[in-house]
Amino acid sequence: MTLQKIILPVAILFIAGIGIYYYVQSPAVDVQTGNILTTVERGEFKIFVTATGELKAKRSVKIRGPQGMRAAQIYQTTISDMVDEGTVVKEGEYVASLDRTELDTKMKEAQNELDKIQTQLDQAKIDTAIELRGLRDELINLNFATKEKKLQVEQSQYEPQMVIQQAEIDLQKTKRDYQQLKKKYELTQQKSIAKISEIMASLRQEQLKLQRLVDLSQSFKIKAPKDGMVIYARNWNGKIGPGSQISTWNPIVAELPDLSDMISKTYVNEVDISKVEKGQDVNIKIDAFPDVNYSGRVLKVANIGEQLSGYDSKVFEVSVQLFEVDSFLRPAMTTSNEILTFTFQDMLHIPLEALQNDSLTYVFKDQKGKVVKQEVITDESNSDEIIVEHGLVEGDGIYLTAPEKPEDLPFIPIDPKIKAEIRAKQEADRKKRQAEAMEKAKSVKENYVPEDDSGGGGIIIIN
Repeated sequence: MTLQKIILPVAILFIAGIGIYYYVQSPAVDVQTGNILTTVERGEFKIFVTATGELKAKRSVKIRGPQGMRAAQIYQTTISDMVDEGTVVKEGEYVASLDRTELDTKMKEAQNELDKIQTQLDQAKIDTAIELRGLRDELINLNFATKEKKLQVEQSQYEPQMVIQQAEIDLQKTKRDYQQLKKKYELTQQKSIAKISEIMASLRQEQLKLQRLVDLSQSFKIKAPKDGMVIYARNWNGKIGPGSQISTWNPIVAELPDLSDMISKTYVNEVDISKVEKGQDVNIKIDAFPDVNYSGRVLKVANIGEQLSGYDSKVFEVSVQLFEVDSFLRPAMTTSNEILTFTFQDMLHIPLEALQNDSLTYVFKDQKGKVVKQEVITDESNSDEIIVEHGLVEGDGIYLTAPEKPEDLPFIPIDPKIKAEIRAKQEADRKKRQAEAMEKAKSVKENYVPEDDSGGGGIIIIN
């Protein structure tokens, strides 16, 4: 019984304490109207642009497929095997191997063609040897015939003139046949040399083709050009890995990123991009480690927007430099980037829910227990609050929701002259902020060049 008497008062005090805490921490509630009442606050006001991004190495070495595939008329091949993503490799160590099926087929075809040409060459040499030997035999026979005709001419000196003339004609005819056959032999020899040279050229060309294929075969085993961690490359179809295809136009297999220098590649919608400038500070969170914050700075802002899947409007690419890098950060990790576009000092600000808009901008203000519609002049806003330039003072009570019959409430306007003066001042301040942002942007050294994933340039590894 004594224990119950002790516990009951303690429990009552605990519940009362919780109620007092939430009463103090929460906006007041008007008991007559049931509307939530809050107060106008003064202080530092920060404007952020938030965007989701992805970690990337600022610099990386591309590991590409063989350089000679296009020359071999192999325009696409498959990665048959590859080390696991995240594997740390040393320079010269194995990274991946490519499917050799098409290459082996072309090598067999080249070898068959080479054998065919070699056979043609051997046949041409044999045919040439037979033909030239036949012509040489004919030349020898005609040479003997010429000598025989000469003897006949000498023996016919005492014969009638007609016999002498006939012998001389036969001699001249034999000599002419000999000269013609000799010329034919020379032409046939030249023709044979040209034909064999042509076949030899085809043979050398096919030998060179086969050698290129053999060399290319060696490069289908891809090795690391330097020390690093293997990160799979990406293309329009997703992440490249075992079973993926690479082409001669984009032969990237993987990359070795420099993990000591990272950026967050993010996209900002076209509504907010005008607020983002190079040099602005960024608070970065990694989704995988939400309790850890990293500082950064806007490094590059794209000048042209693009339409990407998953976004309702056009977006602009923004690159954010990370100042700190931990050993567990990896490319492709998702980041939440909070870009601080500007910090206002000593400004009045109210929740966005309290602001009302029709033809004019106003709030429902508590004025000595009565509710009035107070016109206000606002300035910049963030995701939760908005700056009030005129119409309220620190400590004023305003309602977050409209009271009953708001059209019957009295309206307190702002003098048009005062509004014009404040608008002019706001415009001048805005131009000043833009000029300061541009000067700050000029001081940022942009040493980041966007990666070219089209397959040109970079390092090509052939082993």
